[in-house]
Amino acid sequence: MVKNLYKIANEKKIKYFLISFVDLFGVLRSKLVPKRAIKEMQKNGAGFAGFASWLDLTPADPDVFGVPDPESLIQLPWNKEVGWLASDLWINGKPLEASPRVMLKNQIKSLKKKGFSMKSGVECEYFLVTAQGNSILDSRDTQSKPCYDQLALMRRYDFIKEICEYMIEMGWGPYQNDHEDANGQFEMNWNHDDCLVTADRHTFFKFMVKTIAEKYGFRATFMPKLFKNMTGNGCHAHISVWKGKKNKFLDKSNDLGLSKIAYNFIGGVIKNASSLSAFFNPSINSYRRINAQHTKSGSSWSPSSISYTGNNRTHMIRIPDPGRFELRLMDGSTNPYLLQASIIAAGLDGLKNNINPGRPLNFNMYEDYKKYPNLPKLPNKLDQSLKKLKDNKDMNAAFGKQVINSYIKLKRAEIKNFKKKEIFDKSKAITKWELKNTLDC
Repeated sequence: MVKNLYKIANEKKIKYFLISFVDLFGVLRSKLVPKRAIKEMQKNGAGFAGFASWLDLTPADPDVFGVPDPESLIQLPWNKEVGWLASDLWINGKPLEASPRVMLKNQIKSLKKKGFSMKSGVECEYFLVTAQGNSILDSRDTQSKPCYDQLALMRRYDFIKEICEYMIEMGWGPYQNDHEDANGQFEMNWNHDDCLVTADRHTFFKFMVKTIAEKYGFRATFMPKLFKNMTGNGCHAHISVWKGKKNKFLDKSNDLGLSKIAYNFIGGVIKNASSLSAFFNPSINSYRRINAQHTKSGSSWSPSSISYTGNNRTHMIRIPDPGRFELRLMDGSTNPYLLQASIIAAGLDGLKNNINPGRPLNFNMYEDYKKYPNLPKLPNKLDQSLKKLKDNKDMNAAFGKQVINSYIKLKRAEIKNFKKKEIFDKSKAITKWELKNTLDC
C-alpha cells in the first residue's frame, strides 16, 4: 500500500516538503511545498521548467514533474517541520529517461529480469574548509600522515557527533567516523542497503553534511581534488548482488570468496571502466585525482590503471572480504544515482557476455606499475572519458543513445566554458574556475 504523505505529515507534524531531484550534473534541486498541497503533488508531481533544470531541454519543452517517492521520505532531523523526498521526473505523462533516478530504476529493472538485486554501500570523503573554501578549517591539522589523527578528529567532535546521531535516528546504521588521509579530510560510514536506498541516502548525506557545516560557520566540500599536494575526495562503493536473501557473489570455496557471477560482474566493470569514468569522475577537477601526482601523505589512494586485486588498496577494484568487491574509481563529484546505475549496467554486460576479468594482480600498483605496461589506463581528462562513453555501444544500449548524447553535450559545453578561461595542467595549482564550479559539487 502506498504511503499517504498528507496523513504522515499530520502524524509527524511536518509543515513543508522538499520535493527534490538530482540533475545530470549531480546538483540537488527542489521545491518547498506546504503540507496543504502535498496530496496533489503526490499524485501529479511538482512542476519544474526543464530548461532551467540542466536536463538538456529547451525553453519550448513542457514542464517536467517531480513525482515524489513516499518510501524515500526523510524528516529533517535538524528541522522536524520539513520532510525531504526524492522524486522521479516525468514529462508528457512518461518517465524522463535522462532523469538520473529514473536511469537507476531502469537498470534495477534490467537486473531484476535476471532475478537479482544489487546492494551497495558508499564511502563519502569530504573536506572541512573555511567559508571561503580557500584553506582547511583546522590550522592545527598539519601532520604529514594525518589519517586517523585522534586530536584532529575530536576537535570536530560536535559536528561529527551531530551528523552521526542524525544517521542513528534515521536508521541508517552508522558504524564509524574517522579523519582521512589528507589534512582536514573526514569520512563517515553507514550500513549498506538496496542500491536505490543507498543512492537516496548518498544524496541526502551530502545535503546534510553541507547544511550542518554551514550551521557551524564553515564549509564542507566533496570536491575531488581541492589541494594539489593532498589526497583527493574519493567515493568508494562496496557491491554485492543478491537473489532474495542469498548473496550470489559469495563462494567460500574460492580463494577470494567470490562466485563466477561475481567475477563476470567485475569483468563487465573492468571492460567499461574507461567509458563509465565519465559518470564516476564527471568533473574537470576529477582528473587531478586520477593519475594523481605525489601527495603529502605519500599516496593518492586513487587508481591509475584498470585492474583488480585482493585486499590491496592500490588497485581500481579491491576484494576486501568474501562476497563483495570495492570499486575505488569514483570521486566526490559523482552523481549518486549514475554511480549505482553505471555499476549495474557494466555488471549486466559482464553477466550477459560471460566476461572473464583475468587473474587478480597482487602487487603494489603505485610502485610496480611499470612492470605491467599493457594494463589499460584510465582516462587522463574528462573529454577522453566522454569520447569513450560516446563510442561504447553497450552503454549506449543500456541507457539509450539519446540520454548518453544529452549528457555528453552538456559536459562538452562545460569543458568549452572552462577552456575559454583556463588550461588544465595537473602540475599547476587548482584553477579558479574549478574552485568556483566544483567546490559545492
